[in-house]
Amino acid sequence: MSDSDHAALMDGVYRYQRYIYDLTRKYYLFGRDRLIAQMKPAPASLIVEIGCGTARNLIRMAKRYPGVALYGLDASAAMLETARARMAAAGFADRIRLAHGYAENLSPATFGLESGFDHAVFSYSLSMIPDWKQALEAASRSLKPGGRIHIVDFADLAAWPGPLRAALRRWLSLFHVEPHRELLEVLAAASEKTQQYQLLGGRYAVLWRGPADAILGAMAIVARQSQRADKSPSGAVAAP
Repeated sequence: MSDSDHAALMDGVYRYQRYIYDLTRKYYLFGRDRLIAQMKPAPASLIVEIGCGTARNLIRMAKRYPGVALYGLDASAAMLETARARMAAAGFADRIRLAHGYAENLSPATFGLESGFDHAVFSYSLSMIPDWKQALEAASRSLKPGGRIHIVDFADLAAWPGPLRAALRRWLSLFHVEPHRELLEVLAAASEKTQQYQLLGGRYAVLWRGPADAILGAMAIVARQSQRADKSPSGAVAAP
């Protein structure tokens, strides 16, 4: 799917939902406020949220961390229209800068910046991004040395009864949401160094935070493991 096709799809999904998005999502997008509370950015930090939607999280960050600079990127122009209205209503129109664009193409230059961000946030957005690996790579490149990535998203629902798990996945697919098992593997591998990996609600959601280098290293490890598994004879176990 091309970038323009994905943008049109997101506008179609959220053209009307954006008006009730925050009211309805609070019942099943768990862990967002915990992610914000755990960030603890230094004063004057630059924070970008990829897939910022209605700016719900950015507004909460602005309230909690008054000294930081906030940026939001989203592929849906319709959502950004709602975000601007809500930022203005909350009194943060001058504190938060928004841009229309794609996660895979993120860079500081998207916002006219010459230096990188200190923190990059993905809140239930990786499960909607066509190339989530490229999105993580772009976010990593956009961070300053030592910059951190914060993620909350759907996990694998492994502790849920099979019929309920299947029903939830079907419902999520209506909104073009696809939980990525490989993302969970990447975050688990990255947590070996950071110890900042939490599973919420019977593996309903995963919460992770840590340095970008840990994510990139874990992605490489999981990719190598997948390649070895593909090359192994059927039923055989790949050598470590």
